[in-house]
Amino acid sequence: MLAVAARRLGVEMRFFSPDPQAPAGTRAELIVAEYENEAALAHFSEGLDFATYEFESIPITAVESIAQRATVRPPVRALETAQDRAKEKACFEALGIPTARSAPADSLREARAALAMVGLPAVLKTRRLGYDGKGQAVIRQSADLERAWVTVAGAPSLIEAFVTFTRELSLIAVRSSAGDVAFYPLVENHHSEGILRFSLAPAPNVSPQLQSQAEDYGEKVLDHLDYVGVLAIEFFETANGLVANEMAPRVHNSGHWTIEGADTSQFENHLRAVTGMPLGSTDAHGVSGMVNVIGQEPDVARLGELPGVHVHMYGKQPAPRRKLGHITVTAESMQGVLQAIGQVRGVLARK
Repeated sequence: MLAVAARRLGVEMRFFSPDPQAPAGTRAELIVAEYENEAALAHFSEGLDFATYEFESIPITAVESIAQRATVRPPVRALETAQDRAKEKACFEALGIPTARSAPADSLREARAALAMVGLPAVLKTRRLGYDGKGQAVIRQSADLERAWVTVAGAPSLIEAFVTFTRELSLIAVRSSAGDVAFYPLVENHHSEGILRFSLAPAPNVSPQLQSQAEDYGEKVLDHLDYVGVLAIEFFETANGLVANEMAPRVHNSGHWTIEGADTSQFENHLRAVTGMPLGSTDAHGVSGMVNVIGQEPDVARLGELPGVHVHMYGKQPAPRRKLGHITVTAESMQGVLQAIGQVRGVLARK
């Protein structure tokens, strides 16, 4: 999707991935090598003006290697912060952004002490590599701790207080190299088994005050990290306002609706920011919904018959819990979007 946006902007792209079947290879030059391959990284970096990333589980050493030869945006510091939940929480706390109370747990003994401090219920989360619900376990009573510790395989972790929330929201923000900032409307996200299933954009029943609060928190993070590019922050909406859950220093799944649903997609705005172009408008077109295609190939022909439906398949091999694509639905009202999402999910449920 970045490659498609780049072509429209006249930006020449080159990709680096350990996966020889990376979909980007169909759109631009693809260098296939492990992230630790210094010779391949040097070859990849030749002639680059700018480098960016769309996946945060990349070894910092690889990004630092590229940064010696090209301008990396977002900066390495942002990636380091987002890769480690402890650093991420410290960032939120330093900026006065509410986040769940937490304590480190690098051993089962520390985990017991952390649980006593944080209280029940709680969530045990690995500090690194947790994604789509991986590396997490809910602790509802003290006896659950040992089972949870086995679930995360004893990896360095945090224990977080369980947040009582009404819904999950995300903010897609973008900051240019000149320091200009723009925000898309808040998005309402619906998860199951730790995986985002569908999103509604703009999120219904968002007051101007709630949008403003999210943007204030987003701008604080962007400025603090001297950020350039698209940043996503996931929030819990609570009775006392927004509580930051985590951030992603990249284009984000909950922003995929912007391809059809906004004046400028998050992918185009990311590239505009990274390459020093002015940002595009983030205004939404009516109402949109985004449904993830997970695990198995859908009936694309049947989906194509539905009104207001736009199918994006990524060219990935089917596998359990794997995101194979997404479907955007557009309508003039939230009721129309919800009806279309119901139809789309009905087609996806058929085998």
